[in-house]
Amino acid sequence: MSDRAEIMRSLGLETQWDILIIGGGATGLGAAVEAASRGYKTVLIERTDFAKGTSSRSTKLVHGGVRYLEQMNITLVLDALQERGHMLANAPHLVHDLSFVVPVYDLFGLPYYGFGLKVYELLSGKLSFGPSKLLSSRETTSLLPGVKADGLRGGVLYHDGQFDDSRYAVTLMRTFQDLGGTAINYVEATGLIEANGKVAGVHARDLETGTLFDLRARVTINATGVFTEQILAMDNDRETLLSVSQGSHFVLPADFLPTDHALMIPKTSDGRVLFAIPWHGHTVVGTTDEAVERASVEPHAMEKERAFLLDHITKYLGRRPAPEQIQSVWSGLRPLVRKGGASTSKLSRDHSVIISPTGLVTVTGGKWTTYRRMGEDAINRSTDSAGLPRTSSITRTLRLHGWTKEISPAESDRVYGTDLAHLKQLSDEDPTLNDLLHPRLPYRRREVLWAARHEMARTVEDVLARRTRALFLDARAALEAAPTVANLLAKELKRSDDWKARDLESFTTIAQGYVYQE
Repeated sequence: MSDRAEIMRSLGLETQWDILIIGGGATGLGAAVEAASRGYKTVLIERTDFAKGTSSRSTKLVHGGVRYLEQMNITLVLDALQERGHMLANAPHLVHDLSFVVPVYDLFGLPYYGFGLKVYELLSGKLSFGPSKLLSSRETTSLLPGVKADGLRGGVLYHDGQFDDSRYAVTLMRTFQDLGGTAINYVEATGLIEANGKVAGVHARDLETGTLFDLRARVTINATGVFTEQILAMDNDRETLLSVSQGSHFVLPADFLPTDHALMIPKTSDGRVLFAIPWHGHTVVGTTDEAVERASVEPHAMEKERAFLLDHITKYLGRRPAPEQIQSVWSGLRPLVRKGGASTSKLSRDHSVIISPTGLVTVTGGKWTTYRRMGEDAINRSTDSAGLPRTSSITRTLRLHGWTKEISPAESDRVYGTDLAHLKQLSDEDPTLNDLLHPRLPYRRREVLWAARHEMARTVEDVLARRTRALFLDARAALEAAPTVANLLAKELKRSDDWKARDLESFTTIAQGYVYQE
């Protein structure tokens, strides 16, 4: 079900859900798919858009986490490597193998990283993405044209996964719907319903109409990422559970890394990991790791993050990008479960499932790659707590919406999987829908209609940031394409001219934050 009015009517008809999930990012959607696949009557609400926050702002990697291996967090690496394999098997149209090259500049680096990455490969067992191997300096520069050659002693090649994060989230939402679940965006939890000292659902507000309503459920799950503590506060729990870390990225033209391989620097001068990755015909460089005092809906790169990225791009890719060559700059926030006084870069990416005395279930921490395992753990704990009949998980081998191995060569097309044929039919019915939204973007007008009709896109930002990745790939082009998107969306959703103007103004304000400015 993707018609918003119909969904809202169905919410009013239901008197009791088995499971209610607050939060439509990777964690909440993973839990929703887990619950619906087991037959529980499940509803998910998201106060903005699906994957609006952290889940659309990752480094686009499906990985075990090489740096967690160095920290000797073997359990996390093992879990993530297993889940990486399941993600590839269950969504081959969204996840693919990517080879990485680690250039090595010190005497002991080759045996050290060579051994470590061989262990990383062996830990993945039958789900390995490919063998690692040592490279000569000549082989390294051949695979990474333009990489700093001064002092290069060789390199190590290894394999990990890559994906399109927000498209994966949309696919989880569609899968949840296929399984009979109900998902709705732009609905906010304004408070918790309590009955006999237990949480019995939420008071909610439809942010599009202002309508207030209640959703009652046998168990309520808080899966709100960096905003976890806001929901806990509604439960009179003021515990400081999280440390929030920010990671920022630059998007550069493809010629900054003219290869199909990714660059990985395992330890920069200040101990961070840095990636340069080919993605949708561009080069993504990141990430940083800076503690922030509080979570925000639209985080922006700090000056020291910009300086860090510029310095390291210059150092390792051989040239400093001009401001106009930085096509987009974006930041995401990580919810890290607080453990002592460690810096955010040292905090574990393990997840936690916490059940309050009122029965509110909170799942937080973790990383994109382990979203399914987080969902499984959350639903296991939730059903036990609520006294729901216990059933076994089937998501380890559950194929996601659009599953196909017939992969389109164009990244912007392959993310639709089997839906691509239906998407193209829109252009057959109206040839103007085959027109590009912008000459520098791979997206077509038909994708706007598809996003509104089938993927619950409600705003220009939903379309240009998450249903397509235009804003993340080229912010200036996205700004120029926005009026066309606003016109198409307003017509499809039967919106007024005033709504269209407000939506366009809102997108412009947000998108300006993605445009690099000195």
